[in-house]
This record gives sequence, C-alpha cells and structure tokens, in this order.
Amino acid sequence: MPVLVTRKAPSSAAVRSARVRVLAERMLHHLKREGQELSVLLTNDTFIRGLNDTHRGKDRPTDVLAFPLLPAGEGEPAGPDLSLLGDVVISLDTAERQAKQRKHALMDEIAFLLAHGILHLVGYDHQTDEEEAVMNAMTRALVQAAKS
Repeated sequence: MPVLVTRKAPSSAAVRSARVRVLAERMLHHLKREGQELSVLLTNDTFIRGLNDTHRGKDRPTDVLAFPLLPAGEGEPAGPDLSLLGDVVISLDTAERQAKQRKHALMDEIAFLLAHGILHLVGYDHQTDEEEAVMNAMTRALVQAAKS
C-alpha cells in the first residue's frame, strides 16, 4: 500500500511524515483500498492558498484539498481497480489553528483532515445535508480505524 507523505512547510508545526503515512495506510485498509497509491503533502497556508486560488478560485488558505485521479465529471471516482487514488494536501498552519480552537491535539486534527481528503478522493462529498451526514460518519469511522 504505497503512501507517499511529503513535507513542504519549513516553519510550520513539527509533524512526523511517518506518523501521517501510518494513519493514511490504516484508512486505506479500512476502505479496502490497500493497493492504491496516495500522495499526501503537508504544507503551509501560503502554498495551499495558491492551490486553492488556482483550482477552486478561492484566494484564501484552506485546511485540506483533495485532487482525485479522475476530476469530477470525467467518470467514476477512482475505483479499487485503479492504482493511483490521488493527492491530499493539508495545511499544517490551518490544522494547528483549528486544533487549538477545538481544544484537541494537532495529530487528531490532521487525522480528521486526512480522512476528509481521502473520502473526497473515493467519491464522497458534502454538498447536501444528507451527503454531509454520511461523510461526517465516514470521517469518524476512518479516524477511529486509524487509531486502532
């Protein structure tokens, strides 16, 4: 189960790439997608802001972005038969602020954001209240699976 975690955030919170890789591997295992490749980029607000502006037209930082192998409207989300799932980009700066606001550990916030991003890669969304409820439940399940 190839998961590549890259860090491009020299002045952001210290987070071990190996720990994030283990979380991602456990989440993929829970989704029965062990054979798929996932790339995770841990970055800062400046870098993710540029991505958010370029790809979503929103000139502001965000906490997580997901880039599936097949963009929306170009077929089904990446299925188990495809080897490359996609990319998840997490802003460590935003994750750190959100963790403080929510009064929990940074790694708990990163696990939540990672799960959220992975779920977008496999086709989940939260455009409606019903979709959001399903995605929230799946996010909690993935975070729990990653902890065990």
